[in-house]
Amino acid sequence: MKRVLLKLSGEALAGPNKRGFDEPTVLAVAKQIKQVVDEGTQVAIVIGGGNFWRGRTSGAMERTKADQIGMMATIMNCVYVSEMCRYVGLQTEVYTPFIFGSFTKVFAKDDVLEALNQGKVTFFAGGTGHPYFSTDTATVLRAIEIEAETILLAKAIDGVYDSDPKVNPAAKKYDEVSIQEVIDKQLKVIDMTASIMCMENKMPLLVFGLEEENSIINTVHGDFNGTRVTI
Repeated sequence: MKRVLLKLSGEALAGPNKRGFDEPTVLAVAKQIKQVVDEGTQVAIVIGGGNFWRGRTSGAMERTKADQIGMMATIMNCVYVSEMCRYVGLQTEVYTPFIFGSFTKVFAKDDVLEALNQGKVTFFAGGTGHPYFSTDTATVLRAIEIEAETILLAKAIDGVYDSDPKVNPAAKKYDEVSIQEVIDKQLKVIDMTASIMCMENKMPLLVFGLEEENSIINTVHGDFNGTRVTI
């Protein structure tokens, strides 16, 4: 693969702690990213904020403010993982869709493509910069903008199921499923807005469990046990 966008679950980065960061987990992810980049794949990354903030579940807060806090949670995640990537020897840049002091750079496609071509890992923090849009939507939007080959969706579960495997032990896992079927059956791989964007812009996804050993490397190599979401 030449260029991919990796979506990391905030909860997956929390490891067994379920909240915040689990440094061994994040360090293992950074080492995998380094191997992939050293092999010649350009990597951009979006990270969810669920290890810090789930504001939409609160009935005591207005949605816009809840989403803004969520955007800041994703910035914390991106800055942290960026530094772990630097620790293992990578060069990185963190971009946001709005000015965030000197912590990040404002997203511009030309700047991002230049950074990727220089071998830097680029992080897209802060979602789309607007409320009512999730990091799923930001993931697909940025993947389309940077002309990624595919989206690698690293989750806390190991693929796409016909129902929630945490609730239904008999849930069936898909080896391959079309984005149209994802939409029709509301399989909740990514949210509906992001799913439709994938369909309209022909952006495939590879969904896999982050906890599996070398899962990112294996997925880039085409050897993974997750679900291929086709277009």
